[in-house]
Amino acid sequence: MRKEFEALYANKTWDIVELPTRKKHIGCKWVYKIKYRADGSVERYKASLIVVVVKQGWSMFQLDVNNAFFHGDLHEEVYMKLPQGSSGNIVILAVYVDDIILTGNNLVKISALKEFLDNEFKIKDLGLLHYFLGIEVNASPTGVFLNQRKFVLDLLKEYNCLEVTHVVSPLDLNFKLKADSGELFDHPERYKSLIGKLLFLTHTRPNLSFGVQHLSQFLQAPWLPHMTDALNLLRYLKGTIDVGLFYSNSPDCTLTTYSDSDWAACPDTRKFVSGFCVFLGDCLVSWKSKKQPIVSFSSAEAEYRALSKLVAELTWLTRLLLDLFVHISYPVSIFCDNQAVIHIAKNPMLHESTKHIEVDCHFIRKKLADGLIQLFHVTTSNQLADIFTKPLTGMLHQSFLSKLKVFSPSNLKGGVGLSEYLALGPIRQS
Repeated sequence: MRKEFEALYANKTWDIVELPTRKKHIGCKWVYKIKYRADGSVERYKASLIVVVVKQGWSMFQLDVNNAFFHGDLHEEVYMKLPQGSSGNIVILAVYVDDIILTGNNLVKISALKEFLDNEFKIKDLGLLHYFLGIEVNASPTGVFLNQRKFVLDLLKEYNCLEVTHVVSPLDLNFKLKADSGELFDHPERYKSLIGKLLFLTHTRPNLSFGVQHLSQFLQAPWLPHMTDALNLLRYLKGTIDVGLFYSNSPDCTLTTYSDSDWAACPDTRKFVSGFCVFLGDCLVSWKSKKQPIVSFSSAEAEYRALSKLVAELTWLTRLLLDLFVHISYPVSIFCDNQAVIHIAKNPMLHESTKHIEVDCHFIRKKLADGLIQLFHVTTSNQLADIFTKPLTGMLHQSFLSKLKVFSPSNLKGGVGLSEYLALGPIRQS
């Protein structure tokens, strides 16, 4: 708390004044948090001063100058109640920082930037990135490996699954869950908590995306079969504890994408599930699995609408990469396993059977004509987006994981085991 106060005072975040007549102050409180390392040991104790209530429709903000600060000017005077450990009423002032663009890996410039930020905002230099928001970051000479091993272990322990036998697929292939099957689960809050934590795991485990989106459809009223399948997913995690996502150092910046759908997948509504994945070089940078809000009349329509979602993502992603000065080769290759979809996209004639998807037709055809994308057919056995739209057999599931660069550290080139890999430490700034 003392360090927090020192940082706030050093940055002249507020002025202590008497509360003016007819003015009201807003509340504040201290929030305490223990920061842990990836191995579970305590890194530091943290105290943050936050605003409890903000009036006039303003967003809630956190007064933690060591980690976060305002970007912009606050033109109104805001009066905050005196925090514990200080005296008087406070006018909160905004802190404004000019944009700083730093490229390359020049350690001298990085050091100068750290010194500047510390002078302005009193930052904590934690060194090279190891562990951030539950994600473990480990660098090697060939790239960066991200996983959530500690989070998985804590999750298995919380749900008493440390000793269960593992399975090879996230979801049971024999049947699809319905909204009202079996008996209601007595502890729905426990189901909701589990799904929320599994959703967090999808940051480094894209192979869980389909299973988590499928299970999340039953948050309102989970039944026993829903919880059974959620626990089955934990059994899958038991056998893949240290699996994560690998980003190589390859300079290849070619965008390659896959699009797929599962027509009438939902047994309750017959709505379809769409999925896509985007590679930058050989690195998976974007993926999605989502049940769409409409019912499609055919598998071709479902595939076409799924394709439109991917094209929209590519439109945004290519602009982002341009802003980051990443050179992209055009057109971007999209692989689809439905020949009818490719024909509809390339055919300038709108037929009677495609009038109901006319908007998506115009959007995709425009991007095709602009040279942003090009379409290719891919066999179902090589359709990587399948993992985001349906359950797969264990063998096919494992085959797709290696292509998505989702694997255990023992699969890295050279056969380096987990303990040896972690012992390498972060080779470069991530």
